[in-house]
Amino acid sequence: MSRKKLIAANWKMNLTLEQAAEWLAEVEENLLEHHADVVLFPSFIYITDLMDLYQGEQILFGAQNCSHLETGALTGEVSAMQLGSAGVDYVIVGHSERRIHFGETNEAIKQKLKMALKHELFPVFCCGEPLDVRNAGKQEEYVSRQLTESLFALSADEIADVTIAYEPVWAIGTGVNATPEQAQEMHAFIRQQVAKKYSGKIAGEIRILYGGSCKPDNAKPLFACPDVDGGLIGGASLNAEDFLSIVMAAK
Repeated sequence: MSRKKLIAANWKMNLTLEQAAEWLAEVEENLLEHHADVVLFPSFIYITDLMDLYQGEQILFGAQNCSHLETGALTGEVSAMQLGSAGVDYVIVGHSERRIHFGETNEAIKQKLKMALKHELFPVFCCGEPLDVRNAGKQEEYVSRQLTESLFALSADEIADVTIAYEPVWAIGTGVNATPEQAQEMHAFIRQQVAKKYSGKIAGEIRILYGGSCKPDNAKPLFACPDVDGGLIGGASLNAEDFLSIVMAAK
């Protein structure tokens, strides 16, 4: 089944507003063909500024996180309701850095997924194993638990609006890259789990992105894998030229 690639730029806690505007102008000028869907995930405080600056149609905008609650006395948090009201399209849920540094549990991530969908956002659900799990050969068991305890609480209708991102945590910022074969193996496994839970049709339609140190030099072989539907790009997305190269690799 043919699935259009999705390339997402996750800037994390990087770039000033001026740098972000320069990046957007360069990408807008050079993003000439619809090789893939493109989603930009800037810091919260820049989202609406960049949405106002952008005059094109190819780039969609997303938030890097949302609260598991709709409203409340949670200083510093941003809700899916607020994101939806600001016109945001996507939201990342369960990123490995949120799990590691902020203690997000599978239960909390399940609640975030529900909240995002309630407010008509498209969640990018992240899953993936750390190095010790990979070395023990238990990556499928680990990822299966993440899927079961969070994503698989959704109905078949709800999961149709979700994109999955596989993050081999051991390959993020470590200098160790997953091979295309390793990426394909885990992407195929995740798709198989979706098929078992829902249906082959849903599994064939859902997009699964690779999120482990994807760069211009390894993007093309990764994207050539039959179950890799694009990338959640971190460090390489901060440079407009590099990011454009990765988008072109999805052609």
